[in-house]
Amino acid sequence: MPYPDWTPHRRDDGELLGWIHPAGDDWAAVDVLGRPVSGPVEWLDAEAALEDHGIAWLAEPWMLEGEADRPLRVRIVEVTPDDEVSPGRIVVKIDDFGDMTRPATTQFTLEWPIPDRLRSPRDGDPDPRTISR
Repeated sequence: MPYPDWTPHRRDDGELLGWIHPAGDDWAAVDVLGRPVSGPVEWLDAEAALEDHGIAWLAEPWMLEGEADRPLRVRIVEVTPDDEVSPGRIVVKIDDFGDMTRPATTQFTLEWPIPDRLRSPRDGDPDPRTISR
């Protein structure tokens, strides 16, 4: 658990969606990458925010900056939050577009919670599916 006053919130199947923690007299929701999902709200609203946010977005492409001359398109392989024993980590790999015949792609291990250099794609980001001239 990232912090002692954070309460894990899981789906019915046990999958971790994030945490709920005190925010003044209210509660705030944080996703598995450590990003805020809600501001200060009632407990049930924090739970609903995590349920609505889900975790499907983890399977989407991400962009990793600082490893090459341009941002790299990556996929999240693992998210391990901090615990009492060790610091957390986020492992990403260069996007191979699900091609099982390709050799294993390069992986990068990042700190948890999510660093600024791992972000959602934006307009103008390089797309490895497109041949540039």
